[in-house]
Amino acid sequence: MRKENRQFAFSRNRSDKPSIGANRIFGPALFYTMFVALVSTNILTLVGFLMSPDIAKLVNGQNERVFVAYEDRIAQLRVEVDRLHSRQYAQSGNLNLQLQELSQQQAILSEQHNFVKALAVKAQELGIEAPVGELAEIPSDAQDTIVTGSVATSTSDNLTKVQSATQTVVRMMEESRLALGALSQAANSSTSEIISELNLIGIKPDLPASLDTAIGGPFLPANKSNEPISLVDDANAVVAAFERFKAARSAIELAPIHMPMTGTFRISSNYGTRNDPFLKRKAFHSGMDFPATRGTKVLSAGAGTVVFAGKKSGYGNVVEIRHGNGLTTRYAHLSAYNVSKGQVVSAGTQIAKVGSTGRSTGPHLHFEVRRSDGPVNPSRFLKAGDRLARFL
Repeated sequence: MRKENRQFAFSRNRSDKPSIGANRIFGPALFYTMFVALVSTNILTLVGFLMSPDIAKLVNGQNERVFVAYEDRIAQLRVEVDRLHSRQYAQSGNLNLQLQELSQQQAILSEQHNFVKALAVKAQELGIEAPVGELAEIPSDAQDTIVTGSVATSTSDNLTKVQSATQTVVRMMEESRLALGALSQAANSSTSEIISELNLIGIKPDLPASLDTAIGGPFLPANKSNEPISLVDDANAVVAAFERFKAARSAIELAPIHMPMTGTFRISSNYGTRNDPFLKRKAFHSGMDFPATRGTKVLSAGAGTVVFAGKKSGYGNVVEIRHGNGLTTRYAHLSAYNVSKGQVVSAGTQIAKVGSTGRSTGPHLHFEVRRSDGPVNPSRFLKAGDRLARFL
């Protein structure tokens, strides 16, 4: 029994000793060896994986797509920059063209503006009452921008200056056009008033043709771009209106519508039927009688030519003046006359002195207006002269 136990113990001791030695000798080496082998295998697998043609193509394809995307974006940015540069150049060119055009318009407008002012002064000299106010001038900053065509530091500044200058030019042109329209309307209205008054007494002045009737030209469809930017047509219309007005005013000076004496005088006998101062019965009186002191100045009632200066039965000393339009004025009962036949006189020229020669009861002026050697009512002419006095 003791022998079997010793054998069992011996065998147990023999089996235990080799196991402990193997763990001590082969355990760590095998671990590190397997670890190195595993790492090497992974490295080789990774290298093989990266060097695989299919995988390499895949990786290179991704890189190429990235590069293509960047190149496309860069190309888009270049196109955008070129477009912005082109727009800037175009705007700069347009601004320069606008400044150049505004400069030309400003030069023309300055001349036209001065001409409009001259026409307004002329209207006042002619006695035309036109509602023309003060015409604006070009502001200095806008004028500098227009004349020099200077370019500001930024596009917005350029646009602001161009817009301001354009508005100034347009406003001045509109003011000038309104002023010309007012002058033309006032002149035409005055001319029409003169003609209307003269027509009432049978005088038809010879006036230049109006621009309203002097028109012509081929038919062209309306187009705003064809509208003139200048005021030439408006100014020409004013000049033509002034010429017509001056012709009408000349007709006033020719017509026998002015008082034959200065001051205020009463009328002792009108034109028409009256009681004869000598025969005391109804008789026709061919003129108007103005009582006045002897020697009072007698004036021509209109411009014309003296056709008679002498004595006439019943009239005493007489002066007769032809005024045109078939009209003649007669001044009678004069104490003296200081004109001679064929002499040209103006309206208001002294031609004689009040007297009481001929068939007269006292110093007075007998004034007649005759048409085609027949008497007409002189009061109509003198009343027309009163209404037209403001044009003289």
